[in-house]
Amino acid sequence: MKKWLSAGLVLCLSTAILSACGGGNLENDSAASSTGSSGSTAASGKVKLTAIITKHPLTQELSKMKWLQEAEERAGVEIEWQEVTADWDQKKGALLAGGDVPDLIVGPNAITDADYAQFPGLFQDLSELIQKDAPNVQAMFTAKPETKVIATQTDGKIYGLPKYQRFWPETTTRQFINQKWLDNLGLTMPTTWDELYNVLVAFKDKDANGNGDANDEIPMDFAPTGTVAFGAFMPTVLLGSEGITLTDNSGFGYFVEDGKVKNFFSDERYKELVEFLNKCYSAGLINPEVFTQDYTKYQSVARGSGDTAKVGFTWGWEVTDRFGNTLAPQYTSMSPLKVSADSTAKLSWSYDYNSLNYGVNMVTMSAKSKHKDEAMKFINELYDPKVSMQVLFGSMDTNIKDNGDGSYSILPPSDTAMDPGTWKWTSTWADNGPMYISDDLKLTLGTDMQSVGKQTEPLKAALDSINKDTEVLPSMFIKYTSADNSTMALNNTNLMSLALAKWSQWITKGGIDKEWDGYVKDIQRTGVEQNIEIMQKYYDDYKSKQ
Repeated sequence: MKKWLSAGLVLCLSTAILSACGGGNLENDSAASSTGSSGSTAASGKVKLTAIITKHPLTQELSKMKWLQEAEERAGVEIEWQEVTADWDQKKGALLAGGDVPDLIVGPNAITDADYAQFPGLFQDLSELIQKDAPNVQAMFTAKPETKVIATQTDGKIYGLPKYQRFWPETTTRQFINQKWLDNLGLTMPTTWDELYNVLVAFKDKDANGNGDANDEIPMDFAPTGTVAFGAFMPTVLLGSEGITLTDNSGFGYFVEDGKVKNFFSDERYKELVEFLNKCYSAGLINPEVFTQDYTKYQSVARGSGDTAKVGFTWGWEVTDRFGNTLAPQYTSMSPLKVSADSTAKLSWSYDYNSLNYGVNMVTMSAKSKHKDEAMKFINELYDPKVSMQVLFGSMDTNIKDNGDGSYSILPPSDTAMDPGTWKWTSTWADNGPMYISDDLKLTLGTDMQSVGKQTEPLKAALDSINKDTEVLPSMFIKYTSADNSTMALNNTNLMSLALAKWSQWITKGGIDKEWDGYVKDIQRTGVEQNIEIMQKYYDDYKSKQ
């Protein structure tokens, strides 16, 4: 979590699933202030700014973050924050239409390239301010020139700043199964969809968790779909069983195959996946609340009750993040599944390295701000590598130890019952913040990040087999013109309105085979082919310059 439309279009997925690692749908957590650019001075003598942040539902109030208060102090500002954890897309629409935006908006692609195109003049070109007031941003651009590429529009302007966080692996999503349940029932690890189905049936019927209740197991569960696009921790990764390589979760369905841009929502392989999921749902093997639960519920259900697990097979970021410390030892990470024993399709997975380690439009400034210099100085604080480390992992002393020799170590949670991933998301902005984690920063990671590499090993063969030149859509590094951005955004709205509704309908009620031909015609009418044509042109141009 986490592109390949344009950074501006696809990254809005990352906010829907957040993935690395624990995101969910955004929800209004704390409307602490009105919007609107400020022009006042606080009682403390500091310049007063207003800001909105789209943050994780778990994240504590910003007033409790020591590192943030210190950053504001050094920048000479006092920020009145509005904290949003859900329904940002709906709230944003009204905000932008009114034209009265706060000094700063923070969050992964909270304001997209398409928004810049649709609302010209609303946001500040940061180019000159960066040269004048942001040496830390300049340092990131120099050390990681690709970050400047991510930030720069086709006309040379910079409206949103990216992030670079360095440590994350090649994929957001790992596939987990309860090994203890397999052992309890004398079952072997499934290697195909059919074998998985049989295992799930056994999980359902045979009291897999051994607590005497044969009806409390949830054989399969997956993350909430989201309201605008697909995200991480969803069964769409099973498209890799059929040779489709997702890029950054391919939330709008776009992928590249042999250098050709395609969309899986009208692909026969997607139809086969939905048919399999409907077979599972009809047999009672999928959580019946899978389309109504929010991300917090999705996480809590998997943590069971005490040492009694509830979920057999699922997807997630890291084993303790998904199941908690108590149940994590019961689970093991799985290799990709073949569709069937005789399938000859090359196994693939979701390649998410760019969306995990880079981010687009992490912070944006209002063109109406009366304190642009001070706002830029605050932004610059966020990009100091030492501060960025705290943006990602939490404050010094409580979350990070200064070893006294120029190196740092991530501390374990102060609550020993809490897993490190939840601790991070609870304590700070985590992956949702603007940051620059320089390559020379000496930092020992927490146990969750140390173990995530091991849990990725079963996926390594599939990830290594991905041809980065012809099977990965590099949208993070492609900028579209304002006109093309607007066109694609409208077409994608039409596309996802249809695709999301049919996804849940067909899995829960069936009917895809009967409706497929008419559905494909409807998909074509959404403008998806126009988007593919636009994206192919930009993709070919990008590749020709490599």
